[in-house]
Amino acid sequence: MLSRLSAHPRLALIPFGVLVLVALLAPLPGSAAHETRTLHIDAAQFAFTPGRVQVNQGDRITITLTASDVVHGFYLDGYGLERRIVPGVAQEVTFTADRPGKFRYRCAVSCGPLHPFMVGELVVAGNAPYWCAIGVVLSAAAGMLVYMWFSGQNKNIQEINRGTS
Repeated sequence: MLSRLSAHPRLALIPFGVLVLVALLAPLPGSAAHETRTLHIDAAQFAFTPGRVQVNQGDRITITLTASDVVHGFYLDGYGLERRIVPGVAQEVTFTADRPGKFRYRCAVSCGPLHPFMVGELVVAGNAPYWCAIGVVLSAAAGMLVYMWFSGQNKNIQEINRGTS
């Protein structure tokens, strides 16, 4: 097999071509186009519902906030967004999820003895197309190096054959 690859160094590029195709065509989480999303979060002693929200980086997010029992607050770490939520009155917060990572949202108004534990989580999925591009570049670079190595070996074999004839 090695002598076959040395004679035809282009055969060594086939696995790298397959890797490039996989990196380009594989469906990755978070690779969808940017969306405008509307979410509803309800605050009640002593929890947010839902307690965890996941969005994609670049999405424009509108969160409708409601309180079911007493006055609550909403503060989103990392984005500096804050609202006071009164029962019966919906509040809206709109922002662009431009940073990947996990961000806590918490009650910003003292609402009772378990107030410090009233925390939720916003998860912003990273930029998957960027990582696809990195995979393509690394696969292409590795393929180029293998091709150059086998091409060099092919020249060495030809020189050895010339010397013996």
